[in-house]
Amino acid sequence: MQSCKAKGKRQEAKGKSERALSSIFTFCLLPVSFCLPFNLQAQRIKVALDGSGDYRTVQAAVDAAPAAGAVIDIAPGLYYERLRIEKPSITFKGLGKSPADTILSYDLSSGTAGGTTKSASVTVTGDDFHAENLTIENTFSRNRPLTQEGSQAVAIKVMSDRAIFRRVRFLGYQDTLYADGKGCDSDQGPCRPARQYFVDCYIEGNVDFIFGDAVAFFESCELHGLAHKQVMLSAQSKRYDGEQSGYVFDHCRVTAEAGADHIWLGRPWRSHASVVFMNTELPAQIEPAGWSEWMHNEKPSLPTVFYAEYHNRGPGAKADARDPHARQLTAEEAHKFSAAVWLAGDDHWNPAGNQKDKTK
Repeated sequence: MQSCKAKGKRQEAKGKSERALSSIFTFCLLPVSFCLPFNLQAQRIKVALDGSGDYRTVQAAVDAAPAAGAVIDIAPGLYYERLRIEKPSITFKGLGKSPADTILSYDLSSGTAGGTTKSASVTVTGDDFHAENLTIENTFSRNRPLTQEGSQAVAIKVMSDRAIFRRVRFLGYQDTLYADGKGCDSDQGPCRPARQYFVDCYIEGNVDFIFGDAVAFFESCELHGLAHKQVMLSAQSKRYDGEQSGYVFDHCRVTAEAGADHIWLGRPWRSHASVVFMNTELPAQIEPAGWSEWMHNEKPSLPTVFYAEYHNRGPGAKADARDPHARQLTAEEAHKFSAAVWLAGDDHWNPAGNQKDKTK
């Protein structure tokens, strides 16, 4: 017969063990993208150029991370390295006071690397990638003139599903941010979608500087046009009518430096491009027609794209002058492009959390 005292000790020990496990796994009842940051002790790695962290390079920290992922804290500094993140649930967190303090940088181009995709300073294929409070850049064109071929220089290519970028600066010129899906078997499909959420970010460039076929939502971001004779904010590449693909810009702001006098909301990289600008401040440099043509197979693409706006403002928000193929959404139509709806997928992902539906 067990004594009450011995039984009580075993129950107490069992309770402590369960509480310890609970502290690690409780949050993993939520979608995986919310689990990792709470498991701080077992999966946190620090990178610092001066050797005060666990590693001096970001790639070394990524390589050392567990297969289930890690939070990688990155001390302020300029990290000149080409990064590839294939593991799931990797989080980059800049430790500086602002995103400008921690910079991930490289300087390849399509000409020097052997293709646009290969030029990326950072390539992310692992799902549930997060980045916060840092800068990702490609400096190839900083001191070189743009040419017709070979100047594409990607700062980051993202093929991650459920990726989140918060307070990140993306710096480049042509093809800065490659927000892409997971790939297609052919131009007729099937394609595998990747959902990506960008909030409070700064993205700059000149030609097609946000491009690809991700299901992407940009909230409260600044899109900054750099000097060029024709600035294209987007070059979305949805391939066919039924593909899950498209960009939504909500409560964003378009700005321009001197010399960026002719800015287009986008042009279709592929014939079913899908882009929506909502509640966004548009400067006078926006071309009245809004959207530029890009011929494919000697056929116009604007008749088959989905280009739309809703409640934009500023001197560039000239709804009556837009290309006739573009449309102005109703409130009911705009709701379908709210973050909670647009990014939901089968797992009901909602990275915007408790934020209100601002399209209403």
